[in-house]
Amino acid sequence: MTKKPNELTIVEAAAALRARSLTVRELWDACYAAAQEKNPELNAFLEIFPADERAIEAAQIRVDTDKESAPLLCGIPLAIKDNILIEGHIASAASKMLGNYRATYDATVIKKLKEQNALFVGRTNMDEFAMGSSTEHSAYGVTKNPHDTSRVPGGSSGGSAAAVAAHLCIAALGTDTGGSIRQPAALTGLAGLKSTYGAVSRSGAIALGSSLDQIGPLAKTVEDARILYEAIRGADPLDSTTITDGLYPAREVPENLRIGVPRHLLGEGVDSGVLAALDATLKRLTEAGHTLVDIELPTSSHALASYYVIMPAEASTNLARLDGIRYGHAPRGKTLLDDYVLSRTEGFGEETRRRILLGTFVLSSGYIDAYYRKADAARAVLRREYNDAFQKVDVIAFPTTLSPAFKFGEKGDPLSLYLEDIFTVTANLTGMPAISVPMGTVERDGKKLPVGIHFTAPHQAEEILFTIGRAVENSR
Repeated sequence: MTKKPNELTIVEAAAALRARSLTVRELWDACYAAAQEKNPELNAFLEIFPADERAIEAAQIRVDTDKESAPLLCGIPLAIKDNILIEGHIASAASKMLGNYRATYDATVIKKLKEQNALFVGRTNMDEFAMGSSTEHSAYGVTKNPHDTSRVPGGSSGGSAAAVAAHLCIAALGTDTGGSIRQPAALTGLAGLKSTYGAVSRSGAIALGSSLDQIGPLAKTVEDARILYEAIRGADPLDSTTITDGLYPAREVPENLRIGVPRHLLGEGVDSGVLAALDATLKRLTEAGHTLVDIELPTSSHALASYYVIMPAEASTNLARLDGIRYGHAPRGKTLLDDYVLSRTEGFGEETRRRILLGTFVLSSGYIDAYYRKADAARAVLRREYNDAFQKVDVIAFPTTLSPAFKFGEKGDPLSLYLEDIFTVTANLTGMPAISVPMGTVERDGKKLPVGIHFTAPHQAEEILFTIGRAVENSR
């Protein structure tokens, strides 16, 4: 069956543009029309941008005149998460606190994409300030999973994931603090990459946890994720945490990879259908010549607890500036205290307030030693454990999530929602790169729901992730 233009991958669309079987305008119109048609139901976009005629024309000219060397992203319509700044457009982080904030400059990743003549379909919905795993915590309504609209698309980059999965764009950018790219990728059947900490500039991304956040791709294939990652990576003078190539020891990419499997962490709580899909995927990989190695990661059982101390602590610090006086929603009461209270009560949603309070608590006098410093010490131990494991294996495999996409309201208890990040937070705590790749489906209520397999690699070993990701795709 012939694909519609908006259903193409980056590789396919780029080839069609160069073969002149498709124009940039036709590709844009197909994505724009799909977004206009499906977004009222899915709520993937908070805003769909009108066509930028100059950008479309420039992309077409570049493809026509520079066919051989034009970037693959030239003329490709992308979706951008609502916490990444695009000059002249609102960037609200799905919060009323920043509902009227219009970006005065481009994030570094947006500058890089504009240099490649990529196009932007719109800004996508998310959990408020990236705090959530379901996109149920947006101030502007939930986003629905295209595979079953009674279920969540994951979060916090759920809008970007839903937009790509529903073919409202060709690919998208999200941000990942504890799994916010990889988890929605798994629940919507996409490839999602969290790169090595510092590989991609965070300049122009609204911060949640500054030592954890990374911008990254959500794409229909591993190769598309690689293309988008290569376009946005690189050191940036505007972000002192970015890194240069070669900072970490180089890792060769062997033809047959050693896959570490920490089976001691795959016990109670993991859906039986997810485990069956994992076992089947690992079996196919061994049949393709790769090797499974049982490994132990004892500190990983404490990773989630450490994360939910460190992340709220950093979030409370980052969001302190949003008080209605310096920045943010600014209602006025009778006193200065009323101004502060009204701003943060009206501006922030319930989950954001919860995490700010938790972060303030663990940083407060008398508690910072008991909580924050212990969590940071556990983080250091976890990093050493992973480094030791990578002396024996090339990648470490988990399921990305405990279960397929759950129904709206099913995780009403905040702690049950936090458990959704149990397999993904370690990559953010260690700063190591990780990818989620589709590994099949699990049937629920008569519908086939995607699930993903998750691989972590050593620092700056993204190429190993792309290799194992393609191996999974080829084994299906």
